[in-house]
Amino acid sequence: RHRCPHKPTRIYDNGQQPGLTTEYVEKYPKYSNISPPRSLKPKQEYQVHRGKMEGVTTFKSDYLPYDIVKRPFQIQEEHKPKTGKIELGTTYQKDYNAHEIQPVTLVRPLERKHTTGGKLDTIPTYQDDYRSWEVQRRETRKVEHIYHPPTAKFGNATTFQDDFVPRELNPRRSFKPPCVAKLSDVPFDGTTSHRTSYIPHQLEPKFVRSKEEYKPSNQPFEGLTTHQNDFKGLPGELAKSCKPENAKIESNAHFNGVTEFQDRFQPWLVSLREVRKTEEYVPPPGNMDFNSTSRLDYVKHEISPAVPIRPVSNERRSSAPFQGNTTMKEDFKAWGSCWQEITKKQQEIPKRTGKFDDLTTFRSHYIPHQIIAAQSFKPARAPVLNSAPFQDETMYRTEYTPKKQEICPAIYPSPPGYVYVNTDSHGHKFFRQLTPEFSESNSNPIPKEVAVVS
Repeated sequence: RHRCPHKPTRIYDNGQQPGLTTEYVEKYPKYSNISPPRSLKPKQEYQVHRGKMEGVTTFKSDYLPYDIVKRPFQIQEEHKPKTGKIELGTTYQKDYNAHEIQPVTLVRPLERKHTTGGKLDTIPTYQDDYRSWEVQRRETRKVEHIYHPPTAKFGNATTFQDDFVPRELNPRRSFKPPCVAKLSDVPFDGTTSHRTSYIPHQLEPKFVRSKEEYKPSNQPFEGLTTHQNDFKGLPGELAKSCKPENAKIESNAHFNGVTEFQDRFQPWLVSLREVRKTEEYVPPPGNMDFNSTSRLDYVKHEISPAVPIRPVSNERRSSAPFQGNTTMKEDFKAWGSCWQEITKKQQEIPKRTGKFDDLTTFRSHYIPHQIIAAQSFKPARAPVLNSAPFQDETMYRTEYTPKKQEICPAIYPSPPGYVYVNTDSHGHKFFRQLTPEFSESNSNPIPKEVAVVS
């Protein structure tokens, strides 16, 4: 049951170092003045091309540029509607001849009545041929084994009791040095190489760059942009607003000041809101300097405001009526169109008149009969009662001998009854167990070595 975590590759290994001497190494004669053969394999080095690279590719040599000619633009012809009336007739309407078709008569077989008024009194073949047999219970042929416990006391010793010799465990002496710090009597010397080699030098004053004085330009500021320079206002008329007039809808009825909310609203008692006291402001000590870099470095320029360039608004209103004629209204003429009549096919089967009689042939000819249930000949499942006691003894209970469960010695870090031998290269520990085995000529116990992997 023990599973080794070291994953061994060899079955038996006592930790001995392998010997590297072989028969070939011992008998091989050495020759001194013979050099190995020269390798003719080329070296894996990058060989630089000494010639000049020609920058002509197959695409450059095969490609011939052609003059690109623009595709001629085809002017679309103006649509001219045809005059005259559209003929909506088809060849199907001209060539089709309507025929008078009579309804198809249903060809049904004659109804035959197979029912009679007599009573069905017959016996089926299964009921006639089946006979119930009296089945007797089969006797068991099992041999009864009655267990009789022995009266004498069990006094046989086991092999473990005969071979085991209890010995005292001698713990191995530890040669590990104690983990105790060694204190020195010499005082601590705090001198370092940095302290001894460091030479302090005097720092030079920091270079401060002088601030350049701002010199304003003598030329006046030109605030004209490209948009203001290129844009020229063109005179034009204002667009007429097509928005309808906002006519107010007023009523002469008297307004009743009572609403549904006022009728159904019930006032609730509301508690006063808790006022939180604000903390008293304590100004910081010292004087505040309100000067900033923008205030100190900013130079104010006298700039005239930009003149808006707007189109000239000629407020000329004429009293002439608005001409709403457009090219769409003049060119488009509404044609009088009528819906085409739907061509329906004449109904071949005439509709029935009168009330629908919801009666089928099955309902009219069906005669209900009384059903007689067939008698079941299945034997009843009656339990057979027996006054004898139940025998629950089995062969496993009578012949089972309980055995003591053995424990794998590899579980313990130092197995009891074993002596440590050595450890192999894979980390397996080998122990030796002394088992007394008596020979015929000598009565002294012979130690037997047993390897236990842990």
